[in-house]
Amino acid sequence: MDRKLHWDKAYAAGAPERLGWHRPHLSASLELIECTGIDKKARLIDVGGGASTLVDDLLNRRFEEITVFDLSITALSLAQSRLGGRASKVTWIEGDITSVELPPAHYDLWHDRAVFHFLTAADDRRSYMQQLKRSLTPGGHVVLGVFSLDAPPRCSGLDVQRYSVELLQREIGADFALREHRLEEHVTPGGVKQIYLYGRFQACFSRPGEEVLR
Repeated sequence: MDRKLHWDKAYAAGAPERLGWHRPHLSASLELIECTGIDKKARLIDVGGGASTLVDDLLNRRFEEITVFDLSITALSLAQSRLGGRASKVTWIEGDITSVELPPAHYDLWHDRAVFHFLTAADDRRSYMQQLKRSLTPGGHVVLGVFSLDAPPRCSGLDVQRYSVELLQREIGADFALREHRLEEHVTPGGVKQIYLYGRFQACFSRPGEEVLR
């Protein structure tokens, strides 16, 4: 399957608010980001941000260093058009998170709602986690939103990998400490209930000469 083609078609098919994963505001993500205590100059990346309004809300909260990353150029273009002149305040990257070259030890916060659970192949998940660890600063934060075990097994015509807290911790590994988790019920425009599991993690690895954070 060509993942890029799949998502470009999904975003080109209609208005973003009609897509199954759309929410007017990602309230759970915003609350968890605020709980990290990062300052407004922290470098954030929204993986799979696409046409999401998270970037709008982060700008409204005066965060200054935001990167939106997505496989679909169509999705990124929708967000840029919506933001108008404010789009120039954001870094936009099109690419596949399992193979892209992001700057090392660069991001203070990594956010992902509904990308990781589409990686059903173990090799893809391993590449994702290698990318995450490589590009996050020591002590950096991760907010992951994935389908819980009670969510449907498919979304947008694709299989998903569902998670419990324990399974998510196992995937992200011992280099990340779980700070909190929560469940959120999302109802699609078509009326389907999807239970998301959110985990807020903090990196506890170090670079040479740095103290490990526990």
